Amino acid sequence: MIGRTAFGDALAESRADELRRAARALLRRPLLRATDESFPLIRRHAAELRQWFDRNTGWRLHVDSEVARLVKQAAGTSDATHPARDVTSKQPFGRRRYVLTCLALAALERAELQVTLGRLAEQVVLGAADPELTNAGLTFTLAGRDERADLVAVVRLLLDLGVLRRVAGDEDAFVKDTGDALYDVERRVLASLLAAPRGPSTVSERGFEARLAALVYQIPPTTADLRNQQIRHQLTRRLLDEPVLYYDELDDEERGYLTSQRAAITARITELTGLVAEVRAEGIAMVDPFDDLTDVRMPESGTEGHVTLLLAEHLARHLDRPLTLDELHEYVREQASQHRGYWRRDAAEPGAEVELTRRALSRLTALRLVTRTDARQVQGLPALARYALAEPTIGGPV
Repeated sequence: MIGRTAFGDALAESRADELRRAARALLRRPLLRATDESFPLIRRHAAELRQWFDRNTGWRLHVDSEVARLVKQAAGTSDATHPARDVTSKQPFGRRRYVLTCLALAALERAELQVTLGRLAEQVVLGAADPELTNAGLTFTLAGRDERADLVAVVRLLLDLGVLRRVAGDEDAFVKDTGDALYDVERRVLASLLAAPRGPSTVSERGFEARLAALVYQIPPTTADLRNQQIRHQLTRRLLDEPVLYYDELDDEERGYLTSQRAAITARITELTGLVAEVRAEGIAMVDPFDDLTDVRMPESGTEGHVTLLLAEHLARHLDRPLTLDELHEYVREQASQHRGYWRRDAAEPGAEVELTRRALSRLTALRLVTRTDARQVQGLPALARYALAEPTIGGPV
């Protein structure tokens, strides 16, 4: 009997571990193909995962023989700190690349099972000629190398997402206008890519903010139970997606619900994902002991990683007031001189501190450690206090 109980416990633990690994794989990459290592685990535990995400976040999970898609919806629409990025350079997409992404996806919806980069480019150029886009100031004629590079960045993003699969050719040759590339269009992945509650083509509002609000609009709850469900979804989404959930960002109803249900909500997240709740007076952070559920890490090695850590410590010593960009630039200049032998060579050149500071603040903002009070001022947030260095003390005789 004892042996049977131990075997049952081991089996239950193995199943829980598999479920945890499957959930973490979906949170790390919400669109997975059958070729991904975690795909068999997700298919095996699809029913449990679907039930958990539906109850706790309102996110829909679609799993078939080719694709696993967790249709995530952000808790809010104001966070611009996690943009699409160039797969090669990691630089964030600009306005034109986002538009080209939408035009490329629309063209692929009408494409055959295979498409060349040149043919896709022709369709994107035709789409960019739409009067609404040209009136908004977008021009794309594929006339210059920079425009070709923008389209290739979009294609490489679609390759990374699995919408396209390269059959032959080379994107660099297309940028140089010396060659082409051929792709398979993965229609199952393409069909599951959109993650909006409603189709964008059904939105009739004008203006970016109005259209965005309409795109994510949800019918208001009509009962207390539905309202509590909506709050639970919002809070769980934020705890899963955001580095820190600050209490002062919640309204009274959300804060009251979190106060009474905090232990239950965080325990459910920990059980599924392995994330550990760090509860402070100002808010909650779900900390990842394995450090692989984030796209922004700190600290990191290299010059930029060191600059970010030094700025974090500097701002943590001034949580009582915002610091101006000029003050931060001056501080980085001083540190560049002090660490000249360790930082990359161009870090000490005149003006280099501006870009180093910008990149460091971008990382700290994405981690919810600082906020911009205006265009020229930066305020440290409470979670930044963990990077403050205490003044050394000299102890007495032992």
